[in-house]
Amino acid sequence: MRILVVEDEVDLAHTLHTGLTAEGYSVDLAHDGRQGLWMARTGDYALVVLDLMLPGLNGYKVCAQLRREGNATPILILTAKDGEWDQAEALDTGADDYLAKPFSYVVLVARLRALVRRAAAVAPPVLAVGDLSLDVAGRVCHRAGTRVDLTPREFAVLELLARRAGQVVSKTDLLYHAWPDEAEDPNLVEARVSSLRKKVDAAFRRQSLQTVRGTGYRLVDDRERD
Repeated sequence: MRILVVEDEVDLAHTLHTGLTAEGYSVDLAHDGRQGLWMARTGDYALVVLDLMLPGLNGYKVCAQLRREGNATPILILTAKDGEWDQAEALDTGADDYLAKPFSYVVLVARLRALVRRAAAVAPPVLAVGDLSLDVAGRVCHRAGTRVDLTPREFAVLELLARRAGQVVSKTDLLYHAWPDEAEDPNLVEARVSSLRKKVDAAFRRQSLQTVRGTGYRLVDDRERD
């Protein structure tokens, strides 16, 4: 079971990595908010342990963005901010639990186990647009029952388009979603969309990924054209 720890205190992050690995978890580390957001979007994580005071993008914004995008991965806030208003804001933003530093390691592990139990009863979301489906938790794409292998960036672009199926999604939104740390060059989006067209449309003789000139892109169910 994979856990993402987003913590800028390097020593603490490595201590958590060592301890949680000993508990049987596979642990990935991120040391700033933008890296943590990207990894949470593109990785198949059972849990995210998230600090609030992070460089680049604070934990509140990371949590809020993941929830806006429909990412339901359980999030435990682990932070030195222990005021009641801090806790209330984090939970209202979408966090599932909150633990203040300094903390009991035994309690941390127990809370992680509790979050895993709660999440196990919830089916992972599957986005479907026509015969194109995306297993968000498993990061797997299928078209007409055939698996389509996508890179993490391609999956991120297609995921946002699928979440807003039928709507025009701007290049800016796609950049921020798939390249939170490089969201300046629209050519990044154009290259990934071109690659996606070959994989999910051309390979199946479909035209579901549309360009809206001067605005962005739109993903539609094009089966009525068959």
